[in-house]
Amino acid sequence: MTINLLMFTISFNKRKKTLEEAEREEYVEKMYQQNKEKQITVHHMM
Repeated sequence: MTINLLMFTISFNKRKKTLEEAEREEYVEKMYQQNKEKQITVHHMM
């Protein structure tokens, strides 16, 4: 009887964001918050 075992090691390295990516993410979050505030305002008007 033969048993073959195959082992894998997987490691993840956190990728560093570029300045452009960080700025884009900040912009998207700001737009998301503004849209959320608009929805709340419109909802209260009804």
